[in-house]
Amino acid sequence: MNRVIPTSAAVTTRKESKNMNAWNEVTHFAGFDWAKDHHDVLVLDNTGKIAAELRFEHTAAGWSLCQQKLAAFPHLAIAVESGHGAAIERLMVLGYRVYPVHPRSSKSYRTRKLPSGTKTDRIDCWALADALRLEGESWHMLNTPEPLVQRLRLLCRDEVALIEQRTALINQLQQALYEYYPAALAAFDDWTSLSAWAFVARFPTPQALVKAGKRQWEKFLHTQKLYHPEWYQKRLAIFAKADEFCGPEAVTAAKSVLATALVKLLQTLELQLASYRLLITECFKQHPDYHVFASLPGAGPKLAPRLLAELVALQSLADQPQVLQCLAGMAPVSYQSGKVSVVYLRRQCNRFLRATLHLWVDLSRHYCDWARIYYEAHKKKGQSHACALRCLGMRWLKILAAMIRSHTPYDAALHARSQLQHGSWVLQLQPKLSITKDAS
Repeated sequence: MNRVIPTSAAVTTRKESKNMNAWNEVTHFAGFDWAKDHHDVLVLDNTGKIAAELRFEHTAAGWSLCQQKLAAFPHLAIAVESGHGAAIERLMVLGYRVYPVHPRSSKSYRTRKLPSGTKTDRIDCWALADALRLEGESWHMLNTPEPLVQRLRLLCRDEVALIEQRTALINQLQQALYEYYPAALAAFDDWTSLSAWAFVARFPTPQALVKAGKRQWEKFLHTQKLYHPEWYQKRLAIFAKADEFCGPEAVTAAKSVLATALVKLLQTLELQLASYRLLITECFKQHPDYHVFASLPGAGPKLAPRLLAELVALQSLADQPQVLQCLAGMAPVSYQSGKVSVVYLRRQCNRFLRATLHLWVDLSRHYCDWARIYYEAHKKKGQSHACALRCLGMRWLKILAAMIRSHTPYDAALHARSQLQHGSWVLQLQPKLSITKDAS
């Protein structure tokens, strides 16, 4: 039996109709102002009259009280500042319609109501609720991601946070070594490697290194598999003169303790990052769209899971590539007033997704001919490296949106045929032989 695949226009129309019907059911509008230990809720009816208001603690009893109070409004929509957090996740678990509002927009709504600048939690709730009542029909409702995607998304974000901590620790280690152990910095150029950390743990001071002697140096280098002929002899020469230029005795005694402590932290952190990598790989392979994102040129085992976690969570926007481009920070922000016309980098976006896309798009041009040509064409226009990558990122997001809609992997030959069919200007920059080969 042949499966009929609806066109994107039909899918969009159906989704818009569904969202419109859901919005037409809403009878009350709430503003939710959250904090660490307590939250405020204010409910308005269709006319803008206050129907209920409540402050409750962030406890089981407090949330139970909130549910009892809001049970009187079965068709309720809630506006909340930001799009993530423990309180927002709990609202979604409880089944409420939640509409996120950017903090800058939230401030504008409050200023529109009270130009004087007065601000309280109650006023924030009121401004959010009234903005939702008047404008909420065009807002995007938060969708609860499936548990596997949510888990993968949190694991990927936490992994990046741990990598950032590792980078901070490495910077501290290098600074400590600069103050008392310049020979270590001269002997190793990559301080993300385990062998460099092992060196500091084995020879924590220049004096300890010189005292150990050549036999111990050679044993260490062989154990760490540092056999490169050029670097092998160079390191031995550096080790022999390590105590000729180093920090004073007091500095060496203090900073060597810090360096040893930092190395132990780094070694422990590296073990935890390895565990994260195994968990992320396991979750990634369990997802039905694993093959879709694994096919992306240059994404590899690290960036592909991050792209899946972020973009599948935004799957409802797959029919709106322009919205996806804005949310990912690839589309620029335009400012025009009179004779002034300026284009800015979009900073109000999903910054984790933007950083992930930036890394992947940069790698994709080394694995994909059309991506390289597209990037080079924008560089020739005088654009910066980052700007050219964002332009390429906008192009890739259109392709990704189509892949997510159809659940099909990236096919370079199919994309080449599509470019040929639509007369893409990218093909004009490729040799004719290459076009014929790719399109066949």
